[in-house]
Amino acid sequence: MKNIKYDKIADVHKAPENRIKNAFVAFLSGGVIGVLGEGLIEILCMQFHMARNDAATIMIVTFIFLASLFTALGFFDKLVTKFRCGLLIPITGFAHSMTSSALDYKKEGPIYGIGSNMFKLAGSVIIYGIVSAWFFGMIRYIIGGIG
Repeated sequence: MKNIKYDKIADVHKAPENRIKNAFVAFLSGGVIGVLGEGLIEILCMQFHMARNDAATIMIVTFIFLASLFTALGFFDKLVTKFRCGLLIPITGFAHSMTSSALDYKKEGPIYGIGSNMFKLAGSVIIYGIVSAWFFGMIRYIIGGIG
């Protein structure tokens, strides 16, 4: 009974959510991230005469570094409150989750703090990514072979 009463009180004081606006902002900010990434790839390909795959790898590493740096400096969370999931869905969200977990537990030391807590959220993403890749790879192998 207490939970029902609490939910009613919480619903009265909850800020209204505009889902259409949030989706639009996330779509635009995610699109901007995509355009910036593609722009960086094009610059690396043209200016430094890199292969597209190498430029894409450098772009990903750059975005991971920037997301981790912005998390460590403390303003990535402020950007996420404005731009919503447009910043969390790409690789920047993965980097943010690992960096914020590492920073939260750094006082406990490098082994028991950072090392054991860094993959709290990211670990499940990695595991399910690997398992689903294996599963769909096996389906592809069974249906049509490799190649």
